[in-house]
Order: sequence, then structure tokens, then C-alpha cells
Amino acid sequence: MLRTEGIVLNEMRFKETSKILNIYTKRFGRINVMARGAYRPRSKLIAHTQSFSYSEYEFYRGRSFYYINEASVVESFYDIREKIERVICGFYILELINNSTPEEEQNERIFLLLEKSLRTLAGLNMDFLKFIIAFELKYISFLGYRPHIESCVYCGNKDILNARFSISGGGLICSNCFHMDNRTKNMDRDMWKGMYELLYIPLDKLSHICISRDSLIKIQSILEDYILYSIDRKELNSLNLLKSIFN
Repeated sequence: MLRTEGIVLNEMRFKETSKILNIYTKRFGRINVMARGAYRPRSKLIAHTQSFSYSEYEFYRGRSFYYINEASVVESFYDIREKIERVICGFYILELINNSTPEEEQNERIFLLLEKSLRTLAGLNMDFLKFIIAFELKYISFLGYRPHIESCVYCGNKDILNARFSISGGGLICSNCFHMDNRTKNMDRDMWKGMYELLYIPLDKLSHICISRDSLIKIQSILEDYILYSIDRKELNSLNLLKSIFN
């Protein structure tokens, strides 16, 4: 038997009464889990097999899946479901992690970021765009793709007043190197300052910084392209919904 904390990323019905889950765990990373009988009306697994559910699980391993032997709730994050903006932001976070992490590769920092993000989101009533950008910057950094925003990613030039953002290079590109990359996006000093602050500020301190909505929308556009490029995806289903609440 294997014990670990985990958060349900998604759920899919299997036959009449069971579910197949993707759970991001503290000890084993993302794993595929079979929850037998989870759809039965009196099943003890109902509370542990819904998206956002954070539980301590005891698993045993089969040929294709882990199987839940028992579980106890740590946090249901029910408050996320009480506001549509929270739901959409939450499902985007879950989908992003589910589609960009390899199976069974432990990364405790990602687990702790996911837990912290859901706790913050559960009490959030404003600044959703700021929250998502801060999460994206931290998450992509933990995957190994932290944006290089201190100097030109190609030549190291620290004069970034007229810089752009290189999607393929993963950071700022100075005016001297524009010819080296034709996939860049505009980035002014306010956007750079906002990205830098949101990269390092704790998620529960977002109200301490002020960034214009125009700059936030432009930063999110850059990050959307950069994240999809970095994780080799053309789209995420929840992105259109996410953009609809920001617009």
C-alpha cells in the first residue's frame, strides 16, 4: 500500500459505477487512478473523486492503474464552486497541470504550488487575471521554463527599454537581436515590471502590487503563447472560457 496526499485534476466515467481519475500527488507526481464504485449513491469515494478534491489516499498498484483502497479528505475546496470566475480559473489550472506534467514524475514544488493556488483561489473575489498570470509564471518556472527577463536572452544585453519577448527564446530580446527571431511580441517597461513583480510575489499578496489592466491583458497574451509553445500544445479547452471572463 502506498500513502500520499493528492489533488484530483480530472475525472472520467468508466462503465456504470466507476471513475478514472488523474490525481497530482505529493510523492508520485501525476498518476492514473481507478476509483471503483465511485458513482454508487452511498460510495465512500464520492468526496475524494471530484475535481479539486484534496485528500490523503492509500493506493495499491495494478497493471494499468493505481486503485484507491481508502481516503480521507484534507480540503474539498468547495468555495471554488461558488463563483463562476473561480471555477473557470480553477479548471484552467487543473487542465494546464494535467496536460503538461509527465506521469509518475515527482515534483513536490508543483504539488505545493497547486495546493497554494487552490487555497488562494477559494477566497478570491477580484484580481483573477493578476492571479492567473502569477500562477502561470511560477508554474512554468517550476517546469524549467522560467522566462528570462533580466537581460536579452540571446546576447545578455541589459538595456531592455526597447526589448520584445521571444516566444521561442523564452525571454527578452533586445533591439540588436531582433533579426535573430521573427516570433516576438511587443513588451514595454510597464509590462516587464508587472511580469517581474508577479513572478516573485506570493499568491496571497497580489493586492500589494498595482498593474494596469491593459498591461495585464498583454502579459497574459504573451504567456499564453509561451506556455503552449513550451509544453508543445496547440490549445487548452479552458483557455477560451478563461479569456471570456477577462474580456
